Amino acid sequence: MARLSTAVHVQHPATREWILLEPGDEPAPEVAAQITNPDAWEDGSLAASQGEPVQEAAETPFGFTGTPEPVSEPEPESEAPAPASRRRRKTAVAGDSDA
Repeated sequence: MARLSTAVHVQHPATREWILLEPGDEPAPEVAAQITNPDAWEDGSLAASQGEPVQEAAETPFGFTGTPEPVSEPEPESEAPAPASRRRRKTAVAGDSDA
């Protein structure tokens, strides 16, 4: 198993809880796969410690894993005619003059 040379914080892949791994810890393979910084490992990389290549996770925005959900198009709005705006008009009062 690979041994950590520094403390790291990772999310557990099943529970999504944050875990603190201490220097000298030997994390389970599914947790270790999330630690991609070679400086975190005593041998310089997880692959060197285990003797097998590390598969890098596909990059996704904001660190999310898995396939993104398809984005659905918004439903079109009904094409009911908009109500005509009614503007109040000032009515002239008989006898008013600006003189």
